[in-house]
Amino acid sequence: MSNQITITLPDDVYQKAEHFARLANRDLASILVDTIQFSIPPVSQEAATLEPVSALSDVQVLALTELQMNPEEDSRLSELLDRQQAGMITELEHSELQALMQIYQERLLRKATALSEAVKRGLIKELGA
Repeated sequence: MSNQITITLPDDVYQKAEHFARLANRDLASILVDTIQFSIPPVSQEAATLEPVSALSDVQVLALTELQMNPEEDSRLSELLDRQQAGMITELEHSELQALMQIYQERLLRKATALSEAVKRGLIKELGA
């Protein structure tokens, strides 16, 4: 199933995509679809069902600004990254690493969104200000 949308691109982005499409001998729409598809990381079922940060209470938003991986996950992630860098990672460990990286990225995004929301609500001062 496909959905059709209309977007407005800045001229320079449109021209860049159009030039690339011509160079690749492909239509512009397929270039844009591929670019979006490869740019947006997968989202776990758990993350997809979370309530938007903007709908949370001030207390909940502030709690999310402190969100981190639990120590066991963090330690295992570091261990697997070290094994990958050393070229000693197994297929099973690589799958585990991908799962932990997804958890890390989703929590980091949630934390960043909460920080932005907290600043917008005046719960914390703008970082770096």
